Amino acid sequence: MPWRNPVESADTATIDLQLPTEPAQHTPGVTRVPNISRDEVAHLAKLARLAVTEEELDVFAGQLDQILDSVAKVSEVAGEDVPPTSHAVPLTNVFREDTVRPGLTQQQALAGAPASEEGRFRVPRILGEEQ
Repeated sequence: MPWRNPVESADTATIDLQLPTEPAQHTPGVTRVPNISRDEVAHLAKLARLAVTEEELDVFAGQLDQILDSVAKVSEVAGEDVPPTSHAVPLTNVFREDTVRPGLTQQQALAGAPASEEGRFRVPRILGEEQ
C-alpha cells in the first residue's frame, strides 16, 4: 500500500482539542507582534502531517505564541552566572562497576555458528561488491 499524506487525503488524523473559553490576556494599549504566524503554524502542521481546521490554526498560533513568550522570559532571566542544568536535583550514577568476567573463547563462540572461516563468523555477502 503506497504512503499517503493524511493532510492531503481522506485518511485525516483528528485531534481532540479543547478550545479556550476566554481570550488570551494582553496589556491594553500595547500592540504586540506575535512570535509565530498563522502561516508558520499551518506549515508546521503540514510537516507533522496533522490535519487541522482553520479554527485550530488560530488556537495553535496563540498557544505557540504564549510558549515562545515564556521561553523568551526564561532566557532573559538566565544570566551568565546561572549554570545550565538538566535536572532540578543532582543525579547519581546507578550503573554497576565494570568487572572483568570470564567470557567465551574463540572456539566456543564459533562452535554455535552455522559457518566460520579463518577463526571468524562467515556471513553471506550483502553488498555485492568485489574485493
